[in-house]
Parts: sequence; structure tokens; C-alpha cells
Amino acid sequence: MSFQSALSGLNAASQNLDVIGNNVANANTVGFKSSTPEFADVYTGALASAAGANAGIGVTVDGLDQSFAEGDIVTTSNPLDMAINGTGFFQVTTANGTLAYSRDGEFNLNNAGNIVNSSGAILNGYAVGTNGAILPSATPVPLVLNTAAVAPKTTTTVSAELNLDSDATVLNPANFNPDDSTTYSYASSVNVYDSLGNAHGLSTYFVNTGPNAAGENVWDVYGTLDGTALNGGAALGKLTFTTTGAVDTAASTVPIDVSGAVTTGATSPLAFALDFTGTTQYGTSSAITSLAQDGYTSGQLANFSVSTTGIITGTYTNGQTQTLGQVALANFAAPNSLQSTSNNEWLQTAASGPPLVGAPNSGSLGSIQSGALEQSNVDLTTELVNMITAQQDYQANAQTIKTEDALTQTLVNLP
Repeated sequence: MSFQSALSGLNAASQNLDVIGNNVANANTVGFKSSTPEFADVYTGALASAAGANAGIGVTVDGLDQSFAEGDIVTTSNPLDMAINGTGFFQVTTANGTLAYSRDGEFNLNNAGNIVNSSGAILNGYAVGTNGAILPSATPVPLVLNTAAVAPKTTTTVSAELNLDSDATVLNPANFNPDDSTTYSYASSVNVYDSLGNAHGLSTYFVNTGPNAAGENVWDVYGTLDGTALNGGAALGKLTFTTTGAVDTAASTVPIDVSGAVTTGATSPLAFALDFTGTTQYGTSSAITSLAQDGYTSGQLANFSVSTTGIITGTYTNGQTQTLGQVALANFAAPNSLQSTSNNEWLQTAASGPPLVGAPNSGSLGSIQSGALEQSNVDLTTELVNMITAQQDYQANAQTIKTEDALTQTLVNLP
């Protein structure tokens, strides 16, 4: 009997060393979770044995307990590297179409626009609709990011806030000449874009024409597009200010509709609105407070960013951003019952229960940290101590066999 008990002990100690060796080997594997063997004693099934008189026939490895404690998080230079802060798994679709789950967030973009890991499995998530919003879906799908260039957008509005100096010299608007700075009080410029994304220089000029009959100060607004006078050189509109320095919208051209010919092959004329909401006339130097327009040229995808909720945003060379998708996370009622496979992945089992899928940072799911990776949670110091203990267990069981063998030889050699 002791031979069998000792042999089972050798086998258990050997399996313990296998697990420890696997932990040590994966000490630098991203997202790896360490395991610990669970041992159980073995007794015969004889019902006639007196209570407490059965010595047992050894030990068996009853299972492996995997620790899902978080590993340390380190930063990287790849924005598609992702670490999960909290519970949950990345859901990926493998090459054979199987759904797998992983804590390894080493991802890159392939030539088909998929976010893939080193084994080629595709990260699952939520797609984007035609309106740029995330499509609500109960089932994540393999993410396909649109890497095409952003189409240009025609300028439709130019918004400007400025202060015009109330002490500016009153000028004769009949003398206005964009090439003569003495004929206007202030000027500003901004690029606007046609339907093909070509930039055109818009300059606006402000001429203080003095007070009107109501005692409110009036400024004429002129403009040029690519150096060519707009509206035939006449004023585009006027801004009238109350005695408190605010725009009198009833007596002003607000907004000012502008139209200018372009010769780039784009839609002509280029028409947009000049909005001077918020402009003031105070007794300080004329200056721009803010100046913006809503058009842009075409742009190529330059970079990605991933928010804590898994929203993937693309940044383009024209300064625009677009939502490209959202990463999905999954969790299980019994993650320790998942089936471990190669490539840092787990598979769902009947014991683990179905995946609980949702957006990061919702419910019990953790958040995403972009440009970071979760390291292995293996504690090398603990594993090395465990290795010494397992070695001692192996030696002790071997000694039991040696002792039993010596006793057997004694019996055989009896006269």
C-alpha cells in the first residue's frame, strides 16, 4: 500500500512542479494568470473499515486554481495596446471563428482594418452607424475600423468674436481700399474651404463710419476672397453697437451672407455666413477674441486613441476626429471554470456560465487604459519558495519508496 501512496505523492509533486514551472516560464507573459494545484487525499471505498482506521492510499491533484488577480500595468507607445483596470476579458474571434477571452491587450491594426492580437484573433466590439454614433447591440462583432480618408467639408459658417475700438477714427467708407490700411480701422483673416477641400483666404475689414441718427456707432464690414473683393467691392453688411457696446441686432446685418466665386473646379460660388455674435465695441484696442469656421480639407488617418469606456477615436491629418468603434468586455459568473488554451486565451465552458458582455466601465466590467499592458501576475519569489517545497515533497515520497523497498528486501531475505 505504501508503494502506491508514495507513487501518488511522486506524481502529485511532479504535477506541482509542472504548474510552478509553467508559472515561472510565463512570468513575463502579458496578461498571464498564475495557477496553483489543488490536492485531495484518496481513500479506499471499503465500508467495513473501522472509523478512523483507514490509512488512505495517497494523494491526487483535484484541479487547478487560477488566480485572476490583476498584474502590474506598464505603459507603451502603442495606443492600441490596452489594459483592463478591474474585472473582465477582451472578447476575440479566432481564425476558426471560435469566441475566446483574454486579458492580453497587445493589439495592432491589420491591412483589413481589424484590431488583431499576435495570433491573428480579431478584437470584438460595437460598430459605428452612419451618423457616427455607436450602434447598440446585444452581441459584439469583430471590429473593422474605417481607415479611409475623411472627405472634405465645405465651409458654411465663419464665427468671429472681436472687440472693435470705440475710439477708432471715423473714416469715409467711400475711400475703402483693402490694399491701403489707412482706409479701414481693423482687419482679420481666416481660411475657408470649398467642396473639394481647397483652402481660400478670407479677409474681413471693419470701417468705423461714426454714429447714426440714434447715436449708435456703425461699422461697415468689407471682405475679400483670395484677394478678390467680395460683393463687387461694396460693404457686405454693417454692425451697429448700442451705447453699452453690444451689437444692436435689429440695426445690424446679422449674420452676413457671403458669396464668392472659386476657380478650383469646386462648387461655385462658395457661400457661407459670417456670424459676429458676441462682438463688442469697447474703449480698448481692436482685437480678435475667437475665430472659427466649420469647413476642412480631406485628411488621412494619423492616430488612434481609446477612452476608458472603450471608445476608439481616430485623429486625422486635417485635425478632425471620428468615432471608429467601441471595445466590448465580457465577464463570467465563474471565471475559474473557464478552459485555458494557448495564446493567453480562455474558452467558455458550461461551468463558467455564459459571458456577460457590455461596454467597459459599465456594471461590473473594468475600464480600459490605452497605451498600456497588464503584466503577468506571477510572483517569482513565491514560486521559487513553492518550488523548494515541491522538491522536498518529491524527495520525501521517494524516500518512502526507498524505505518500503528496504523492508520488502528484508522480508525476501528471511531464512
